[in-house]
Amino acid sequence: MESDGTVPRAPGSRAVVLGVLAATAVVLLGQAASGSSARLVLLLVFLPAFLAGRGTVAQTVAVSVWVAAVVGVSTVLFPPPDLEARVGTLVAVVGAEAAVIGLCARRVRRERQLSRMRQSAVALQRQLLRPLPVTTADVRLDGLYRPVEEDAMVGGDLYDIAETPHGTRVLVGDVQGKGLPAIGTGFAVLSAFREAAFREAELTAVADALEAAVERHNAYVVQSGEQERFVTATVLGLRGTAGANGQPSAGVAGVKAGTEMQAVNCGHLSPYLLRADGRVEPVALPTGIPLGLASLAELTGGAQPRTVRRLVLPADGVLVLLTDGITEAQDASGAFYPVEQGLADLAATPAEALPGALDVRARHWSGGRSRDDVTVLALRGAAGA
Repeated sequence: MESDGTVPRAPGSRAVVLGVLAATAVVLLGQAASGSSARLVLLLVFLPAFLAGRGTVAQTVAVSVWVAAVVGVSTVLFPPPDLEARVGTLVAVVGAEAAVIGLCARRVRRERQLSRMRQSAVALQRQLLRPLPVTTADVRLDGLYRPVEEDAMVGGDLYDIAETPHGTRVLVGDVQGKGLPAIGTGFAVLSAFREAAFREAELTAVADALEAAVERHNAYVVQSGEQERFVTATVLGLRGTAGANGQPSAGVAGVKAGTEMQAVNCGHLSPYLLRADGRVEPVALPTGIPLGLASLAELTGGAQPRTVRRLVLPADGVLVLLTDGITEAQDASGAFYPVEQGLADLAATPAEALPGALDVRARHWSGGRSRDDVTVLALRGAAGA
């Protein structure tokens, strides 16, 4: 079974045996060459200590028994000057190995507890996030969510889609930090979205409701001694077919038909528009303040009211929404994954397969290393789907 990054993979038993035998041979040859007064064999006591940091309890016990046996035989063949020294050496070795075994057992137990906690957190987050794909009267949403694999806890990616009397509302976001506290903040945002998306006619009012939810949650967690968190998010509103008057929408030149789209940016990554001809266009949205930081921005004089940008999603286009698990994938030289070029290379990929294909390319770019959760959403009009 492949390691998931929470419990490190233990070295193979064959590698352990070969390493221990090689180390034993080197030490014994060194002691024989140095004469009977040398006590180089005691260096073998460090072998179980090294193994205890990565190996299994069984491996550590086996190596400890081997080392104790070798030291015992060496003590007989090269005895110390007096009996007390001989007995003291054996007692010290056995005591040290017993302590090492105890530390190894404690480490393995802690790693298993962390693994269970992580699995529970992943299961909880998956229950909070809506299964994809989802098709509404206005759009079809395909996507992929993959928890980070190199961290002891999951991150705070979140998304949702709701078909409401005001059209289809879509949310994608990322909570600062990782672990269960980040999931708690994400749950507050998702709960607020699922109510405000139906209640509020204006998209900015939905964003304001999310802001209020994060502020309330932060006030609660501070009382519990935890840190406040902010959330970057993009909120979309989509409805029906646009372009009936033949006028293209601002910012999407030449488009005469498609799905009407409104977008409110709360400090999140800009989406990309993938056109049928293979062109990839970053969709610039007004810079917005992340959720949970509006009060701070007001105190520093940098607060700006959130604004809506109105666009048209072309009937043959796909809007790609991301979190930084993709954009911050780095290769060995530290270069970030070129998302725009990656999407252009995947222009012929069906929309339902696009999120997975992009994730595979980003993982290949980073050599399989993941620094954060990955969320990729592919949104297209219902007519295009």
